Amino acid sequence: MLPRHYFHTKTQSYQYFCRFAIVLAQGTFNTKIGTFAAVAGSVVGLGNIWRFPYLAGDNGGFAFLIIYLFVSLLISMPLMLSEFSIGRSQRCNAMRAFRNISSGPWFLIGFLGVATAYVIDSFYMVVGGWSLKFLQLSIVNAFADMSAADIKGTFGHLLSNGTQLVLWSEATLVIATAVIIGGVSNGIEKFNKYLMPILLLLLIILAVNSIFFLPDSYKGLQFLFYPDFSKITFQTVLKALGQSFFSLSLGMGAMLTYSAYMPKSQRLPRTALFIVSFDTIVAIISGLAIFPAVFSFGIDPSAGPELLFITMPAVFSKIVGGQFLAILFFLLVFLAASTSQVSLLEVVTAYVSEELHIQRRKAAILIFLTMTCTGGICALSLTGAPSLTFFDMSVFDIFDYVSSNIMLPIGGLLIVLFAGWIMPKRILHAQLTNNADHEPFYFKIIRFLIRFVAPIFVSILFLHLIGIF
Repeated sequence: MLPRHYFHTKTQSYQYFCRFAIVLAQGTFNTKIGTFAAVAGSVVGLGNIWRFPYLAGDNGGFAFLIIYLFVSLLISMPLMLSEFSIGRSQRCNAMRAFRNISSGPWFLIGFLGVATAYVIDSFYMVVGGWSLKFLQLSIVNAFADMSAADIKGTFGHLLSNGTQLVLWSEATLVIATAVIIGGVSNGIEKFNKYLMPILLLLLIILAVNSIFFLPDSYKGLQFLFYPDFSKITFQTVLKALGQSFFSLSLGMGAMLTYSAYMPKSQRLPRTALFIVSFDTIVAIISGLAIFPAVFSFGIDPSAGPELLFITMPAVFSKIVGGQFLAILFFLLVFLAASTSQVSLLEVVTAYVSEELHIQRRKAAILIFLTMTCTGGICALSLTGAPSLTFFDMSVFDIFDYVSSNIMLPIGGLLIVLFAGWIMPKRILHAQLTNNADHEPFYFKIIRFLIRFVAPIFVSILFLHLIGIF
C-alpha cells in the first residue's frame, strides 16, 4: 500500500508540470522594461485621457490628486499586489490559478475575471473604432473649418451608420488579435515597449502646445491644480477610489494574467508602485494637454466622451497647425485604447488556450470570431435599433454598466478576500519578498491592507456604484 503523502507529492508534481508547460507554451516577458511597458499599457486607457483630469478639476484640483494617490497606495495597490501574487505564483490563466491554490468554488473568481474582460472588450473595441475613424478623418483634414455642431453631426452620423461602426470596431479587434497571436514576448511585450514611449511623447507634445501656445491656458492649469479642500467629502474619496480602481485595470484578470508572465526576479511591490505612479503621471499630462485648450475656447470641461470626439476636433479646427495636432491627438487616443484592448483580449485568450488545450493562435482566432459577434452587436445597438435596446439602454450601455458597476467591484472584493484569508500566507510572502527568508516590515503592512482595509473600501465602493450607499 502506498503512503498517503505519495498521492500528495504526485498531485503537486503534476501541478508544477502543468505550470511549466503553460509557461513554455505562452512565454514570458523577457525584460523588466518590457514588463513595465506591458502592464503600463494595460492600465493606461481612455479614462486617463479625459475622465481623471475632469474629476480632479471638478473635485478640488490638487486636493483631489492627493486623495487619489492616497487611495491608490492604500487600497488599489494592495489589490494589484494580490493579483500579482496569485498570477505569478501559479503561472496560468486566471481561473486555473485560483483552482490550483484552493479547492471549492474559489475558481469562479477567476472565471468572473475572464468574463469581465470579455464583456469590457466587446464594447471597448467600439470606442477604439471611434478613435480610429477620427484618426482617418484627421489625416484627410475633414475637420477643417468645421464648427462644433458640424463635428457633432459627423459623430452622430457615425453612430447611426451600423456598417461603418462595425467595420471600424472590427479593425481595432484585428490589430489586437494580431498582437496576441504574436505571443507574450514577441507580441504583447514588443507592442507595448514601442507604443508606450510613443504615447508618452505624443502627450508631452500636445501638453507643451496647450500650455505655451494657446491663449488663457492658465485657466486650464488653475482648474486642474488649484487646491480647493472645501470640495473634499466622503463622496470625493469614493470618486477617487472608483477612478483608481478602474484605471488600474483591477478585478478583471488583466493584472493576474500579465503577472503570470513576469520573471521571478521582478520585484512586485516596486512594479506596482511604478504602475500607480506612471498611471497618475499620464493622467496629469493628459489634463495639461486637454484642459488649457478647452478653457482657451470657453468650452465646458465636463463634456465626458464628447470632449474627445466633438470638443477637441472643434478646437483643432480653429488653431494653426490644427490638422497635425488632431492627427497626433487621435493617434494618442487610438494607442491608449489599443494597449488596453490587447490586455483584455489576452485574459480571455490565455483562458481558452489553456482550458481547451489548443494552440494560442487557434484560441485567439476563436475569440476573434466570438467577439466579432458580441462587439458587432454592441456597435449596432448604438444605431438605436429597437431589437438591441432593453430597459431604455443599448446593449453597449448595458455591457458598460454591468461590467463597471457590478462585475469589476465584485471581482476585486473577492480577490482581496481570497488573497488575505484563503490563500496560504507563504505564497503571498514568497511573491512579495522574492522568496526572502525574512519578513520585511512592508509585508506586514501590505498584508494588513489586503485583509482588512481593501475589502471594506471596495465593499463601500460597490454599494455606492449600485446606488445603495
